[in-house]
Amino acid sequence: MHDDRALIETRLAKALTERIAPRVHPVSVPLELQAWSAPGEPVPVAEGLAAPYEPVKVGQAWGRPWGTVWFRVRGTVPEEWAGRTVEAVLDLGFTGAGPGFQAEALVHRPDGTAVKSLNPRTQWVRIADRAEGGEEVLLHLEASSNPEIDGPVSRMGDWDTAGDEPVYRLRRMDLAVFDTEVWELVQDFEVLQQLMLQLSTDDPRRWEILRTLERAVDVLDFRGDVNDAASEARAVLAGALARPAHASAHRISAVGHAHIDSAWLWPLRETVRKVARTTSNVTDLMDRHPGFVFAMSQAQQLAWIKEHRPEVYARVKEKAAAGQFVPVGGMWVEADTNMPGGEAMVRQFTHGKRFFLEEFGIETDEVWLPDSFGYSAALPQLVLLSRSTYFLTQKISWSQFNKFPHHTFWWEGIDGTRVFTHFPPVDTYNASFTGEEMAHAVRNFRDKGSATRSLVPFGWGDGGGGPTREMLARAERLADLEGAPRVAIEPPSAFFAKALADYPNAPVWLGELYLELHRGTYTSVATTKQGNRRSEHLLREAELWSATAAVRSGFAYPYERLDRLWKTVLLHQFHDILPGSGIAWVNREARATYRDVMAELETVIGEALRALAGDSSAGGTMIFNAAPHGRDGVPGLGAAPSCARSGAAPVSATARDGGHVLDNGLVRVVIDGRGLVTSARDAATGREAIAPGGYGNLLQLHPDLPNNGDAWDVDHYYRHTVTDLTEAEEVTLAETGSAAASVRVVRRFRDSRVEQTLRLAAGSPRLDITTTVDWRESRTILKAAVALDVHTDRSAAETQFGHVYRPAHTNTSWDAAKFEICAHRWIHVGEPRYGVAVVNDSTYGHDVTRSRRDEAGGDGGITTVVRLSLLRAPTFPDPDPDRGEHRFGYALVPGATVGDAVREGYRVNLPERTVPGDAEVPPLVTVAGEDADAVVVEAVKLADDGSGDVVVRLYEAHGTRAGAVLVPGFAAGRVTETDLLERPWGDAPPRAAVTAVRGDGTVELALRPFQIVTLRLARA
Repeated sequence: MHDDRALIETRLAKALTERIAPRVHPVSVPLELQAWSAPGEPVPVAEGLAAPYEPVKVGQAWGRPWGTVWFRVRGTVPEEWAGRTVEAVLDLGFTGAGPGFQAEALVHRPDGTAVKSLNPRTQWVRIADRAEGGEEVLLHLEASSNPEIDGPVSRMGDWDTAGDEPVYRLRRMDLAVFDTEVWELVQDFEVLQQLMLQLSTDDPRRWEILRTLERAVDVLDFRGDVNDAASEARAVLAGALARPAHASAHRISAVGHAHIDSAWLWPLRETVRKVARTTSNVTDLMDRHPGFVFAMSQAQQLAWIKEHRPEVYARVKEKAAAGQFVPVGGMWVEADTNMPGGEAMVRQFTHGKRFFLEEFGIETDEVWLPDSFGYSAALPQLVLLSRSTYFLTQKISWSQFNKFPHHTFWWEGIDGTRVFTHFPPVDTYNASFTGEEMAHAVRNFRDKGSATRSLVPFGWGDGGGGPTREMLARAERLADLEGAPRVAIEPPSAFFAKALADYPNAPVWLGELYLELHRGTYTSVATTKQGNRRSEHLLREAELWSATAAVRSGFAYPYERLDRLWKTVLLHQFHDILPGSGIAWVNREARATYRDVMAELETVIGEALRALAGDSSAGGTMIFNAAPHGRDGVPGLGAAPSCARSGAAPVSATARDGGHVLDNGLVRVVIDGRGLVTSARDAATGREAIAPGGYGNLLQLHPDLPNNGDAWDVDHYYRHTVTDLTEAEEVTLAETGSAAASVRVVRRFRDSRVEQTLRLAAGSPRLDITTTVDWRESRTILKAAVALDVHTDRSAAETQFGHVYRPAHTNTSWDAAKFEICAHRWIHVGEPRYGVAVVNDSTYGHDVTRSRRDEAGGDGGITTVVRLSLLRAPTFPDPDPDRGEHRFGYALVPGATVGDAVREGYRVNLPERTVPGDAEVPPLVTVAGEDADAVVVEAVKLADDGSGDVVVRLYEAHGTRAGAVLVPGFAAGRVTETDLLERPWGDAPPRAAVTAVRGDGTVELALRPFQIVTLRLARA
């Protein structure tokens, strides 16, 4: 036979797009249109329905960027359509961008209830399955004119800069007949055509499908009228669609989904509406497809529906009760997991899981994070302690250099906990069952031969939308089709149960799931990072001091206030807000929100401290220490009079060679005439920390021009060009005295200015560096470097409830890919008996490199350089995210162990508070015992259930086994080890840490490395 394949494939494609698909709605009549433009922000539905509408027509422009226009559409079903299926076809002027990235609308009935949404992939509204002639149609559309946000620079990302010109033009507003048979023919044709194109030309099945489709088109050509011939054409295709899948075909568990970014290229207020649109779409589809199952994560988004669209929420709860709408994830939002602190990650689970339990009666079992930018090695333990079982993500498939070796595996965290994990090999969380996607899922699956199934999340996402009726039709046809994987729509729990049974001995991946991409998000939008870090620590203080005051003095614990503030902070840890990858509107609102949160938390803390401090008129001063470790005579988690401070050696400051020498008896620091640290020695070891020829506190500039995603990425080639900021316009002694000495350094570069204070305090083992930057750069990264005389091949970086080791070398492509890393309050590099820590109060991005001193006069030793990434200046999606003034705090701790790094990290982030008063405040709990320094109290609070019980969360911080004793500072009754939601484990905690409870309430503990323990202490 002659090879006419290419000719016939082109014929088939043209037949589908030009002849068959346009006949789904064969006849139509125009609808009458009226419109009303809301003057600013969106209005309540009742106001939109009652607004003064004016006539408009198709072809008319509408909608300034971020505006809202209410359309009223009226019509009458023609008499000759009686008995036929009728739909409204409503095209707002949709563009080539996908759903969620442009105009969209929510359709309402005249009574204000929601019907479904409109977007480029679902432009229809069903009017009647069997219409009555003369039937009146009246719909209201709440249309959002959300602009497309395109780079490389866009001013469309904020209301004030986007302009007032309309961005859309109405294209079609019709009442139309829906030809079900033609629509079904389109689905038959598409599934077979797309399958055919993925099969090898050597496969007879490809040729069989080609000739079958060709015969179907012949029928259409012969009959002429597609609508009349659709049934006959479908009959031709039926045999090819009935051929069963191979016995060994890969099995796909398909789960409806709509990943909705809680903010990204749209502000939070728009996400509230996106969620209502998507869930309305989904519940409408469920009415027509009883087997359709949809999974939704992010409790915050369901809480928004509950608050703003209760009638939509009622539909969601109805479908959840029927098992079609499945809450998953168990977190408040799909958070970034690199930067949130340990307690914040706990609260993501406690608030998320509790919402699903209280609202739906469901204990979510799957942690669902398809799109976050890498996954902390602390997560497996948090998954277990939240009483979850499984973990799912997809994002690691985006890695830049190395392909992850598994799709189904056991993920082991820093403490040894393992969680059964799956990466969908389809490599998208927005699948639509195309032939290409199905073939890729099979070809790409890395566990073939050992496992037989994978999961596919399907539905339009990022900006919402969800599954469509076309996707469900494809899934139905792919259930058992030769040449394709077997597709079954089912909940995630069904997939995980089958996958675990299928592959119980899956391989183990140890440590973090590092994403080799989006490394710039550790640094972009510094104000958001600072707001997060400061808010987390203020929340710790607010809970600690409120609980202490409640127990000590009957202070009214602010349950509702703290709950609301926690949820606000958790929302802003969403993986496009905290990482700084949102539009200007998102960043602007985040700055304002953090200011409000911090101010309110300061009020809460102040009220609690005043309740604790005693008589403020007595002339005394109390020092409160919220850090877990004591300092200078003040106990950790408690307070003491200022006179209780232990005496520390005075600080000396002397001039030397145009610079200054600061010495407090613990640390001696030399700062040269350029403001660079040339020496740092701790008295305990007497060893020099700064590498020969190197400097501490060297500011460096690099061009920052990633190939893709300005706000997201830092590409490794940025290191090819560097400018050292060594010139100073001022280096002066700013502070002298026995308590502290400091040096002020001022530098200017390009259009920016830096002012630094290098300060050594009495009794402190660290040199504190405060850096204030007036940042006026574009597409530039600013780093602070410390060159250390430390021979090591790795660094330790704090993560939630512990630390992770990462290579400082580039032996393999996996090592080299980690050229930018995330650390929380500290990073440590060390040799077996010596180390140095760099601690910070608001910086997450770091890099650690090593080099050999082989230059002329070099000693051949190894220099390890630790750098903090202070500022970036991306131009997309926010064109000016970091422009302005910033303040950073970081410190050098020479001679530090990991334990020293832990202690100083807390101290830098939890400065002491001085309050007038005269009452000592013993800590509510104290950790004692030989290993007490390794056991860190992360949270002290009252139980969320209002019982008055004291909840204490602690963890082992050094990475070793530790025995300790928790001593309550109040009359304690029953002591219970609980999960993260403060529920007793019962007789068998997953890893019991409590070995004994003494009669006085003292708790004996035995902790494994990095083990987290939550204790609930009833008050006697």
